[in-house]
Order: sequence, then structure tokens, then C-alpha cells
Amino acid sequence: MQLADHPARRRLSAALENLSTTFRGMTAHPDEHNCECHWGSPEEIALLKTPDVELDPDLLRRTWQAVDWTDHAAVLRRILPQFATDLVAGRVNPRYDALEEAGYSLARGRWQQWPEDHAGPVREFLHAWWAQSLTDPDAVVPAHRVLVLCAEASGTLGPWLAAWEQHTEPLSDRRLAEAAAEWEYELLGDGLPWRVGWYEHDEEKMRADLVTWLLDHAVTRLRESNAPEDLQHRIRLLGLTDEDRWTDPHWPGHRY
Repeated sequence: MQLADHPARRRLSAALENLSTTFRGMTAHPDEHNCECHWGSPEEIALLKTPDVELDPDLLRRTWQAVDWTDHAAVLRRILPQFATDLVAGRVNPRYDALEEAGYSLARGRWQQWPEDHAGPVREFLHAWWAQSLTDPDAVVPAHRVLVLCAEASGTLGPWLAAWEQHTEPLSDRRLAEAAAEWEYELLGDGLPWRVGWYEHDEEKMRADLVTWLLDHAVTRLRESNAPEDLQHRIRLLGLTDEDRWTDPHWPGHRY
């Protein structure tokens, strides 16, 4: 994938390059280990203790998905440049729950507690990728899936939704309509449209923040951008509760 000729692509390209520079030479802890039967071979563990060697896709996947590293942060720093590149390129399946898991992996590494010279490049990568997903017509991963990863990685929706408010281009409006269409079923059933994996994150607060933002910001934006009328009504219904919601003439008949 070529990241050029578009402001958001240039920013993302710079962020990926900064990750590569920042985490060059990083390795897993010398005493790191994992189950040979269920994770992989000693030779594969040795690769994680060898800096800057590209991992094959299956090894990379098993590495970031594993939940039982002794020092997950060190493992994450070892793989971050390649991991981030694969995320942006869509090689981590964006359609199911893989991006939730990827965000969970970042959260397990507690990257926000790293020194700023390490945390800063990760933060900039997430913000750059989010902006690119909203504004670049050639973005590979759907914006609503990028949002899931960013929210799970950071434990909050606030900065990501605030950034979305600043992007008012027609493409960003379409991304909003796509996201609302993906989310409305779960939200109308009082659920969050994705699974929160990290125990320190507050799923109910995340859902409440998303609903509040949709009602305060997205309802008007969907109307002004001529989103489908039935979608506008479904988002409006989030402002009603219980019987008022179910008996509204525009209730879509969802069953839970």
C-alpha cells in the first residue's frame, strides 16, 4: 500500500516510520517464554528475542494474540512496527473481532504508561490512522472498525469522537452513516456494538458515551447529509427508553 499524495496518508506514513525508528532494536525479555504445545517453538521465541527480524504472518498473529506473556509490553514493543503496518494494510481481519483483539493487545501492554518517547509515537499512530480512516477514500479498514481498536487500546471514546466532529467532509459523513448502520441494532438493544476485552475498561460508560455523542452530534449530521431516513429514525430512537422506544412508529422490529 502506498501512503502518499493525501494529507492523512502522509501523516500516517510518518507515524509508521516513527514507530519503526522508535522501536528499532527492541526485543522480548531474555527470559520470556510460552507454551511450546499451544503457542510455538523455541525457535520462534528466539525470533522475538532477535531485533528487527520480520515475523511470518502466523507467528505475528500468535504473538499479539497471546495473553500469557510474562512481559507483554516488551513483546509488544518488539512487534509494533510490523503489527501497525499490518493493521493499516488490512492484514488483520477488520470484519470480525480481530481489531477488538488487537486493541486489547495494545491495552494489555499498558502503552499509555510507557515513557513519553515510547507512548507518544503509539498515540500519534492511532490518531493518524483514525484520521486517515475518516478522510481517505482509499482507506483499507472501515472507520468504525478503526474506532473499535482505538477505543479498546485507549479505554475511551472521547478523543476519537471529538476528532470525528472536526472532520465534516462528505466522506466523513458517509463514514458516520456506515458506522451508525453497523451500530444501531446493538445500541437499540442497550448493548455496545463491540466486545470490551480489557478488564480495566468500562463497557457501560463507553456505550453511554457513544449514545450521547450520537444523539448530540450525529442526529443532526445524518439529517444534513441526507442519510437514509430509516437510519435517522433508528438513531433518534436511542433517546427513548423502554416502551416509548418499542412503540414508536419507526421502531424497526428488532428482536433480542
